[in-house]
Amino acid sequence: MRLTLILLTALCLSACGFVGFPGVYKIDVEQGNIVTQEMVSQLKPGMSRRQVRFILGTPLLDDPFDQSRWDYPYVKRNGQKVLSESTLAVYFDGDTLVRFESEFEEDSASGPLVPVPADTGAETNS
Repeated sequence: MRLTLILLTALCLSACGFVGFPGVYKIDVEQGNIVTQEMVSQLKPGMSRRQVRFILGTPLLDDPFDQSRWDYPYVKRNGQKVLSESTLAVYFDGDTLVRFESEFEEDSASGPLVPVPADTGAETNS
């Protein structure tokens, strides 16, 4: 009898983990750097690293082995579901901004995360 009760309790608890609790609210979690269209439009080739850092903030990914590239990723999630995602890569030659590339994915709930779609020429070459 005790073994049956223990097995039944274990089965019920494992079902809660598999299905999830109904009515539980999951918050939206934002991770990374939020980059707006206004920030991207201020970037010009020839700017210094200090000027880029002033406009965009500290990069989330600053590779110590490749000093010529800074990455600004952003992800918005609700639980395991990815709501929106964007990436901005800034390239330098020494201390001078050479170009930047962006990849933005549209947010299905509230339109584009950043109003710069990937196909509008957000990449700038010198």
